Amino acid sequence: MTYEEKKEQFYEKMKEYTRQDLCIAFSGGVDSSLLLMAAKRTMEKEHKIYAVTFDTMLHPSCDLETARRVAGEAGVNHEILYLNELEQEEIRFNPVNRCYLCKKALFQRLKDFAAQKGVSLILEGTNEDDLHVYRPGLQAIRELGILSPLAETGFTKEEVRRLAGELGVSVASRPSTPCLATRLPYGAEIEPETLERIARGEEFLRKIGFPVVRLRLHGDIARIEIPKEDFGRFLDKKETVAENLKNMGFPYITLDIQGFRSGSMDENLQ
Repeated sequence: MTYEEKKEQFYEKMKEYTRQDLCIAFSGGVDSSLLLMAAKRTMEKEHKIYAVTFDTMLHPSCDLETARRVAGEAGVNHEILYLNELEQEEIRFNPVNRCYLCKKALFQRLKDFAAQKGVSLILEGTNEDDLHVYRPGLQAIRELGILSPLAETGFTKEEVRRLAGELGVSVASRPSTPCLATRLPYGAEIEPETLERIARGEEFLRKIGFPVVRLRLHGDIARIEIPKEDFGRFLDKKETVAENLKNMGFPYITLDIQGFRSGSMDENLQ
């Protein structure tokens, strides 16, 4: 199917879904922002869109700030639901199915919110590429009856960014910012202080010119993933990187020679 055919199918689905009030699980990333903009364009005036953002322990605070801004640009109802995933003992020790447990808790909370508002339809931003990597959270989404229009119409991440750009979505080129627990090995205890340190470290690296970055933590070793084409610039700044990250509490700092890749903590799963 061509991009234009996918786009036509996507708009047809959104027209169908927006014949009633709906909730969108809204992170402020490009996928959910595209959903929000498309819903806004196709919805009849008498219906409402609730853009619902989770404020959690496992996501950086910059996500919440971005979500507020983009929801304001779209002019929709923006709701924030707080949830501390680490209150669940089984999540706190980062099991292999952590993503499933987290998504189940988050989207059940969203379903409860939607029911309070009299809304029966909930959309979320999984795309076609997400279906071909390790994403145990997708099982929870399916079990709870959440709909994924982008995946349903075969939109890849690249095509999501393309359409978001066409629609003037301000975060069309924004790099993904997945759950901070993905920076820790499975089985490691997830501590709020550690997550905050990782978030600060990544924010520092973005500010000095590396927008696509993961700071993975293996005990005392901080393993930095950036695109291979950025290695030269990174090595030029290695003293600055080392000094600042050591001051944040990372004793040993390494650059991963394999470069950035999403889901690198999943590579050795059997």
